[in-house]
Amino acid sequence: MTLCRQALPKVPVPPLKQTLDTYLRSVQHLIPEEQFKKTKAIVEKFGAPGGVGEALQKKLLERRDKTSNWVYDYWLEDMYLNNRLALPVNSSPVMVFPKQNFRDHKDALRFASRLVRGVLDYKALIDARALPLDFARGQLAGTPLCMEQYYRLFTSYRYPGLKSDTLKVKMDSTSSGPEHIIVACKNQFFVLDVVANGKQLIETEILSQLEKIWKMGENAEERLPPLGILTSDGRTEWAQAREALSKDQTNRDSLALMENCLCLLCLDEASGLEPRDTTRALLMLHGSGREKNGANRWYDKSMQFVVGMDGICGVVCEHSPFEGIVLVQCSEYVMKHITGVSSKMATASSVRELPPPRRLLWKCNPHILGLIAASEDRLQRLVNNLDMDVFTFKGYGKEFIKKQKMSPDAFIQVALQLAFYKCNRRLVSTYESASIRRFQEGRVDNIRSATPEALAFVKSMTDERANFTDSEIIKRLRDAINAQTNYTISAITGMGIDNHLLGLLRTARELNMERPAIFCDDTYLTSNQFILSTSQVPTTVEMFCCYGPVVPNGYGACYNPQSNYIIFCVASFWENTQTSSAVFVKALNEGLLEMRDLCNVDNTPGTKAAGTSQGAGPARKSGK
Repeated sequence: MTLCRQALPKVPVPPLKQTLDTYLRSVQHLIPEEQFKKTKAIVEKFGAPGGVGEALQKKLLERRDKTSNWVYDYWLEDMYLNNRLALPVNSSPVMVFPKQNFRDHKDALRFASRLVRGVLDYKALIDARALPLDFARGQLAGTPLCMEQYYRLFTSYRYPGLKSDTLKVKMDSTSSGPEHIIVACKNQFFVLDVVANGKQLIETEILSQLEKIWKMGENAEERLPPLGILTSDGRTEWAQAREALSKDQTNRDSLALMENCLCLLCLDEASGLEPRDTTRALLMLHGSGREKNGANRWYDKSMQFVVGMDGICGVVCEHSPFEGIVLVQCSEYVMKHITGVSSKMATASSVRELPPPRRLLWKCNPHILGLIAASEDRLQRLVNNLDMDVFTFKGYGKEFIKKQKMSPDAFIQVALQLAFYKCNRRLVSTYESASIRRFQEGRVDNIRSATPEALAFVKSMTDERANFTDSEIIKRLRDAINAQTNYTISAITGMGIDNHLLGLLRTARELNMERPAIFCDDTYLTSNQFILSTSQVPTTVEMFCCYGPVVPNGYGACYNPQSNYIIFCVASFWENTQTSSAVFVKALNEGLLEMRDLCNVDNTPGTKAAGTSQGAGPARKSGK
C-alpha cells in the first residue's frame, strides 16, 4: 500500500490539443462526412486559444495538484455509481469455475468449506499487506502497479441510492468487531461467524456450520420471502425498496449484518440444466431468475462465491471497487487452495462446539411483498433477454500470434473488429479497458479499438478483397495491429482521451458553466455508446470471465487467450434484432481462420497471392 501512495506517480492530465486531435481522429471514419465537419468546427472552437477548453484544462491541472488521483471520483460515478441499471448482467462480471463433480450435497458442502478457508487465507494475506506486488505484463512490462484495489475485496459495499449509489469501504478491516460471512441457501440468509473465541474456524468447523445451515434452509416453516431478489433490480427501485425495509428495526439489523460481512457464499440448488460453458455462464450472471437461483444472491456485496449442488460454481463480483485482475487473482488463489488441500479432512474430534449460525430475519408487509414480486418480474425479463455464447476457438492461441511478432491482445482486438464488420458492414465506437494501475489509485481508461487502420484492414478482407494482394492485406493487418498497440501504450500511460474528456465535462459542471457544445454534439454522445465493449481477462487456472453488453444494441465480448486456444464470451440481447451472439461468434471464428491463413501465406517464401480457405463473405443475420 505504501508503494501505491508514495512511490507511484500521479495520473497525468494529457495536453488538451493532443486529446482533441486524437478524439477527431478516433471518430472521423465512423460518422458521415457532413457530421464530421460540424464536429471538427465545434472541437476547434472548444480548443481555441483563450477558449473554454483552456479554462477547463487549467482547472483540471489544479485538481491534479490537490488530489492523489484527479479522475478517480469522476470516473467511479460516471462508470458505476450514477448508472441506474440493474447490477446483474449489466454491470457485475462473473468468473466461471470448471464444472465440479459432486456425488451429493455433502460433497458440495465440503468443497464450499474448503473455498471459505481459501478466502480467509487470502484475506489474511491482504490484511498483512503480504500480497506479492503486481508488475505490468504485456506492453511496457515490469512497471510496478498500484495494489489499492486488493484492499477493497472484502471491505466494500455498494449502497443503492435514488439518484446515485454510494461505495463504502472500511479501510481498517483488522480492528472491526467479529468477522462473519453471509451464507445464502434456498433464498434465505445465514450469518456464519468465521472467528470463535479469537480463533478462526478450521475447515471441519466451517463444514459443520454449513451442514447446520443446510438443515435450517430445508425447514419450510421458517422460510422467509426471497429478499435477495430486490438487489437484482434497477438501482433506484432497490433504493426505494431498501427505504421501505429500513422502517423496521429487525430489517435494519439484518441489513447491517449483510452490509458488514466479508463476502457471500451462495449454496445454489441444482439447476437441472446441461452444464455447458454457456449455461454455467448464464447461471453465474443471473442465477436463471426466480425459478432457479436468481434470489439466492445479494448483488450489492463485492464478492459472492457460488457453489451449486450440481457442481456449477464461480464468483459474482460487484465491479465498482476493483477491476477484473483482482477478481482473477483471488479466484485463482482460492481454486489452487481447493485443489491443493488433500481430500482428507481433520478428524471430527478436533471440531469445537460452536454456536449455531443465525438466520437473518425480515419483516415484510404487503407493500414489500409487492416490491419483491415486481423485482422478480424484472429479473425474469433480463434473464429471458440475455443471448450468451461462450465459444472456445481452437484454431490457435497466443503462441501462434507471438510467432508472427504481433501482440496477441492487439491481434484479437482487430479480429473482433473484423467480426463486427462482417456482421454489420461498418465499425462502431469500441471500448477496451486499459489498466492505469501504474499510477496512484489508478483504475482504467479506454482503448478505442475501432481505429482508421482497423477499418482499412477489415475492408481489404471483405468488400475490397479482390483489389488487394495478400502481401498488401498483411501490411494493412500490421498497420492495424501497430495502431492498436500504440493506442494501448498511450492509454496505459495516462494519455487516453476518455478520462480526460470526462474530466473536462465534470469540471464545467462543477463551475456551473453551460454544458460546452463539444459535449452536446451527437458525435460525442454516440462515441460514448459502446456498441462493442471488450476486455481481455487472462487466467492461469482453468476458468473464464464474462459479462453482458453495456448498451441495448451492443455486444459484451470478454476473451481469455491461452497458448493454443482462446475462450470468447459473447453476450447480446435477444430483444435487439440487430445483434446475435451466434452470428457474431460465427463471423469471429471465420475471421480468425482467415487471419491465420493470411499470416501463413506471408510466412511461405515465394507464395503468390492466393484466396484464403474460408469464404470472406458477410455473416448474414438470421432471425433470432
